[in-house]
Amino acid sequence: MFLVPVLLLIFLALPGPGGRETGAAPGGGISGTVSDGRGPVAGVRVRIQGAKDFVVSDAAGGFAIRDVPAGKPVRVSAWKDGWYCALARDVKAPREGLRIRMIRYQINDNAKYEWIPPVGKDGCSSCHNASLIAMSLEDAHLKSAVNPRFLTMYAGTDTKGNKSPPTRYAPGTGAWNTSLLPQRPDPAGPYYGPGFVQDFPDTAGNCSACHVPGTSLSGNIDPRSVRGADRYGVHCDFCHKVADVHLDPVTRMPFRDVPGVRAMSVRRPFTNDPDRPQLFFGTFEDDNVPEEDTNLPLLKESRYCAPCHFGVFWDTVVYNSYGEWLKSPYADPKSGRAKTCQECHMPSPAIHKGKALTNVAPGKGGIDRDPDAIHSHNMTVGPEILRNSLSMSAAARRKDGRLAVTVELHNDRTGHHVPTDTPLRHLILLVEARDRRGKPLRQVDGAVLPEWCGQAKGRQGHYGGRPGKAYAKLLKERWTEVVPASAYWKHTDLVSDNRLAAFARDASSFAFNPPSKGRATVTVTLLYRRAFIGLMEQKGWDVPDIVMARWSRAVN
Repeated sequence: MFLVPVLLLIFLALPGPGGRETGAAPGGGISGTVSDGRGPVAGVRVRIQGAKDFVVSDAAGGFAIRDVPAGKPVRVSAWKDGWYCALARDVKAPREGLRIRMIRYQINDNAKYEWIPPVGKDGCSSCHNASLIAMSLEDAHLKSAVNPRFLTMYAGTDTKGNKSPPTRYAPGTGAWNTSLLPQRPDPAGPYYGPGFVQDFPDTAGNCSACHVPGTSLSGNIDPRSVRGADRYGVHCDFCHKVADVHLDPVTRMPFRDVPGVRAMSVRRPFTNDPDRPQLFFGTFEDDNVPEEDTNLPLLKESRYCAPCHFGVFWDTVVYNSYGEWLKSPYADPKSGRAKTCQECHMPSPAIHKGKALTNVAPGKGGIDRDPDAIHSHNMTVGPEILRNSLSMSAAARRKDGRLAVTVELHNDRTGHHVPTDTPLRHLILLVEARDRRGKPLRQVDGAVLPEWCGQAKGRQGHYGGRPGKAYAKLLKERWTEVVPASAYWKHTDLVSDNRLAAFARDASSFAFNPPSKGRATVTVTLLYRRAFIGLMEQKGWDVPDIVMARWSRAVN
């Protein structure tokens, strides 16, 4: 069996250091032919399992691997795009006439296939490294179906199960006087935040196309109804069954009306097929389980991520981390800065609890590999990756009778906007200046944080009106004019977007009245907040801010 989707180093099938095309049978090596039962197969990459170098079968299916130690049993692996990996075990050099049989993997999808869960007796954990499984279970993709923020937004509840009333409607005005338009919640009644169900009670919506894709292949479903392996959301078995992703050939973007799994070709196997009982797409060309596993080059491409990292509701692009990457130098192979999504979010080696993984299936046919061939399976955007996503610099000094502070943010390390995807996310740049006794100094110039950063004076996390700046993509509900809009499945319009694109810089200045005596202390803090604080309090989400950067200096 294969890993959860990973990016592994793929060596090009070109003559030279990586591979060579040959059909000759050298002495002291292993030679033979590759066929599919109907004839020879050319262009197959053949290697000793675990080796970086390979040879390429010629037009007659012939191959020859030189310099193989004599008498030592080895495994000979073969792979070509569109075929299962093939494996010949216990081959000893010198050997001529080795025959390797290739089998094409299926091109149809079995809708009756039952997904394999990540854990359990017959789950992925029955073969794979425990660290690999633990790492995967920590990842947000495997929690996408049960994420409390997702479910409470879908159901219109708080975390205790209290439910907001259905959306109210009333006749519009002007050109809309014959239409019933959504209204703001009744301020006199209970309210636990927005919910898709309240706005569209007669449809399941398309949320499941990304959050529970495995059970949404035949249509949208209510994500609260999922069972079995689909409780793990974007789970291992699903990701390993994605054969292709369909994008607009002109824009290279997903089609606006084809979200998530709708833009994917999935290959669920027919388990009663003796030649093709299973199919796992992965990134090893020399895997251990013939007629089950194969390498899929797509898994190293950013477009694999595109269908669920671009979302349009009505006529508004709500989230678009894939498109942001596509417009950046990271997507340009000629820029000298090119990187795929996987290179940043699934880096190698895969480190779990301080130890690098070297074998993905120990005791189950797996082999020890170069740690750089195995990549992280925890793509969750946590504190470590956030703190490494951009740079912050600051300076403070007395100037013209004021305490002047300058701050610059530079997105020098991230291939998309910071923050990205759901517009609930935002950055809060908090600037504080205090005298020697810790008393705040009065601000006389510069921006202050908006009301939606929290208006309750003295309450933890409420920073509205304090010196600083917020970075966010702000939407407004079209009919109710609620800003910032959290229910982005409604009609919304873009109000502003000052997030930091790849390599963008933003500078801001602030000024304070200096203390009459002694020195001042200036502290600049950059916070990452996953949702607007008013929404978090309505829903009961306990999601602390993440400190991305902090700077502090004493100014005499």
